[in-house]
Amino acid sequence: MHPARRRALVLAVNLGSFITILDISIVNVALPTMQAALRIDMAGLQWVVDAYALFLSAFMLSAGPLGDRYGRKRSWLAGVLLFTAGSALCGLADNLTALLIGRAVQGVAGALLVPGALSLLTQAFPDPKERAQAIGIWASCNAISLIVGPMLGGVLVAHFNWQSIFLINLPVGALAIALGAWSITESAHPEHAAFDPAGQALSVLWLGALTYGLIAAGEHGWAAPQATVALAVAAIGLLAFLWVEHRAARPILPLGLFRDAGFAITNFASFVLGFSAYSSLFFFSLYMQHVQGLSPLAAGWQLAPQFAAAGLVSVVFGRLNLRFGLPRLMIAGFALIGAAMLGMTSFEAHTPYFVSGSLLVLLGLGTGLAVPSTSMAVMATVPRERSGMASATMNALRQTGMTIGIALLGALMSGRAIDALTASLAGAGASDAQALARDAITRHLMPAQPANAATLAADALAGGFHAAMLAAGIASMLAALLLLVLARGSRRVLRAA
Repeated sequence: MHPARRRALVLAVNLGSFITILDISIVNVALPTMQAALRIDMAGLQWVVDAYALFLSAFMLSAGPLGDRYGRKRSWLAGVLLFTAGSALCGLADNLTALLIGRAVQGVAGALLVPGALSLLTQAFPDPKERAQAIGIWASCNAISLIVGPMLGGVLVAHFNWQSIFLINLPVGALAIALGAWSITESAHPEHAAFDPAGQALSVLWLGALTYGLIAAGEHGWAAPQATVALAVAAIGLLAFLWVEHRAARPILPLGLFRDAGFAITNFASFVLGFSAYSSLFFFSLYMQHVQGLSPLAAGWQLAPQFAAAGLVSVVFGRLNLRFGLPRLMIAGFALIGAAMLGMTSFEAHTPYFVSGSLLVLLGLGTGLAVPSTSMAVMATVPRERSGMASATMNALRQTGMTIGIALLGALMSGRAIDALTASLAGAGASDAQALARDAITRHLMPAQPANAATLAADALAGGFHAAMLAAGIASMLAALLLLVLARGSRRVLRAA
């Protein structure tokens, strides 16, 4: 491939990934503004993020094989076009239902783009050193999109409206389509492509039911029928999904690949990365704006150092990999993420930014190590012709982790906050304290009495934030510990990346 076309390919792939990742970070900053404009509760906010993450993760398992079967170029271009259309739908939405439809379309499109990026880079750069550099650039672009997202989102919300955070994707998507159509060479391996409609349907069913059940538990309580029935459906759906995948000739989730210790370990790490680091943006935005009282613009700027640190690490990741190796970088990344989140359990309404900013930087450093190391390690455990399937599996598990993290940790956060505020309001003599507390936490509607109700709500929400960060931090530390113990048997495979 001519160097100019190769550079254009890298740029096109990175632009596609840019808008896909941008809509994770840019949306989180705008959530409180959406809540006020659309008059939705915390469950609605969780769905704004999880509708995207759910369809992204559920369809990603089919998206990789689609590229293998019908062509990676054709699949990727369709993804950019569909994502741009979904962004337009979100930008035109004037109610929650319309917004969620647009987010679902974006999620399906993102499912084509995320695994497609790694697969295209793997095919275009057969040399391991060049491939490591290209994936490092891709990881840096992802980090940059996360850096730009909070600041750009804050500026757009402050000077325009929340819809503008989606409309910004339209010109970027058009440029990516033009560059990709010219530079990408078509490649396909249909003999390895999966065809598993039953598995695809069941993956959407069980993950959607699980997400609904966890969000309903946070809104109505764990014993509520909405939660228990949905969680039961999720459990049955998951068992049926695994049974179908075990029997399918060409499954979308190749369970046999998990017999390889390196593949299993790195994909588990990818799931925890989504559960902890990726989902944390949702909670940071609520903490900064509802607890500390910051504007969307100020919250965006305060989040920026985290992603700047991640971007800095991604830039030098190739050299770090040559010096220390993937196993050490993965373990260090998850340990830093866990340490940062455990430190965040001390955050209060008046925590100095020096303290919170330092922990955000620590989280960014850990994420910058964990993202490219898990990506490279997974791709190194399978042959090149199965790169699409491997990339789809890894990214699906990461986004599944994010989906479950927002739903489960969100339920934990709101549940703890509602209980704490109920006790505070009851102690202040308020009647129907639980209903008032639920409205204050989930809808940000403060009761008229007592006079310090807003302060009590902020303190309660901070306590819920502590619970969410504690759970996420423990999960990351457990991942680091398991990687330390289990990676010994896969060290040779991981170093080959």
